[in-house]
Amino acid sequence: MIIAIDGPSGAGKSTLGKMLAKQLGLLYLDTGAMYRAVAVCALQNGTSFEDVKGLTKTAEDSKIELVGEPDSLHVVLNGADVTVQIRTLEVAQAASIVSTISGVRRVMVDHQREIGLSAPNGCVLEGRDIGSVVFPNADFKFFLTAKPEARARRRFEEDKAKGLITTYEDTLQQINQRDQRDVSRTDSPLVIADDAIVIDTSELDLTEVFDQMLAAIKSRNAAAS
Repeated sequence: MIIAIDGPSGAGKSTLGKMLAKQLGLLYLDTGAMYRAVAVCALQNGTSFEDVKGLTKTAEDSKIELVGEPDSLHVVLNGADVTVQIRTLEVAQAASIVSTISGVRRVMVDHQREIGLSAPNGCVLEGRDIGSVVFPNADFKFFLTAKPEARARRRFEEDKAKGLITTYEDTLQQINQRDQRDVSRTDSPLVIADDAIVIDTSELDLTEVFDQMLAAIKSRNAAAS
């Protein structure tokens, strides 16, 4: 079973993807973490974020592993645990640039497909082009969205809980900038797949969204059997 979850930043993809993977006994794959890992490598190597060939080569040479259970997933880059490092503001901003580069996306998509197809029971993948590019034939496609203000509030509270120094206004600005990059990039822009189940999470809590997603999966599986 392949479950694709797409949507803009702060819509709840990561948390809900982990919840589904745990409930259904599937592998969880945070594709955004993979782009962040490439960004970390580029920062470590001093690669310019205007150097398209250099960033593509960085992606090709990076060994990225996602290890552990959904709730305690560790991101390992070339043998080093970068789980904490990839969540810094600097890396997040760098990753939003790295992810627009076609060569980097090609490398990451190949890697994501390999991981998803090799998972024994199936995989839950979340990102921005899973249902449209990585797995267009996924068994289930969800597109989670929410108003920018709601997503910024969530992200701000998450960052504050982690001890990161930021403001709601800065977070909203970053959300809007990321949205613009995601929908306007020429390679694999953020789009809603024709057969995706769209859920607006603006006024819903995680449990309500999770129940909707799980009900949709169970309903279709029941109909198929």
